[in-house]
Amino acid sequence: MQITASSGRPPISLIIPAFNEALSIGQVITTASEILTRHNYAHEIVVVVDGATDDTARVAAAAGAKIVRHSINLGYGRSLKSGILAADNDLIAIADADSTYPIERLPELIEMAGSVDMAIGARTGVLYHGSIWKRIGRIVFRWLSEFSAGQRIDDINSGMRVFRRSQILPFFPIISAGFSFTTTSTLAYLLNDLSIRYLPIEYRAREGRSKVRHFRDSLRALQIILEAILRCNPIKAFILLVAPLVALSALLLPVAILSGSSLCFFASVVSFCSSLVVLAIGFLAVAISPYRRTIETKSYAVTVQASSIQTQEPNQDSETAR
Repeated sequence: MQITASSGRPPISLIIPAFNEALSIGQVITTASEILTRHNYAHEIVVVVDGATDDTARVAAAAGAKIVRHSINLGYGRSLKSGILAADNDLIAIADADSTYPIERLPELIEMAGSVDMAIGARTGVLYHGSIWKRIGRIVFRWLSEFSAGQRIDDINSGMRVFRRSQILPFFPIISAGFSFTTTSTLAYLLNDLSIRYLPIEYRAREGRSKVRHFRDSLRALQIILEAILRCNPIKAFILLVAPLVALSALLLPVAILSGSSLCFFASVVSFCSSLVVLAIGFLAVAISPYRRTIETKSYAVTVQASSIQTQEPNQDSETAR
């Protein structure tokens, strides 16, 4: 259901993917609608029920959301793609159904998106940083992401952001259908010279159990970052391979000089020569491969099987939504 406003501000579609989030989805929808109405934004709220086995669909429909149903669980990224395709407006916001993001900050993000291609809520707080292992993982991924993009990234995989449907659709073929949707879309924008700004937001305790599998999803995120480097700036992938060889050579050379060890000197020379060979191969690969940095901005069409996705308006009988 599209809620209208007379402020002249662009209408927005809020996409919320949900898998067994009956405990929190109603409050999230109600709060979001109240906030957007208060700030005079015409809007619709699209909830993608991703194969839920609880009352998520019924609760969301009762709260006034437009329902997109997956008959099976297809994943976070696929849910967002389905919601974006089902949206009536070009301006898109996404948020989670578990109350972890401060929906009341959404108008600030929308305002920020008026001057950039994507506005992202950069998470802060104790709950976001988590355990020491999570912090180490985030440092590694952040460094790799900033290395590939060549600029600072405050939060690469925040699930609260605002962008335009027309701009993100051309990237759908390379954007992940899993939890790394946000990581992929951030890198796709940055590596194609689109502008991003960040708004610091508080990250809150979630309602219910997390669906994230940290080890599996971390490996997937690492794979996606490396794929992005290879796709848009492949020479940096070879630099990553060269760096440890150069470091080893630099470490062994003074040892060889101080100790007089011919073995260390030989190993240092071999490491340095190997780094030159790898770097030469990298330059050769870049020279003979087509320039792939910019993705063609052609229309993207998706055919969805009726058995997998169904769209339901909020004014239908709630029993049907079940």
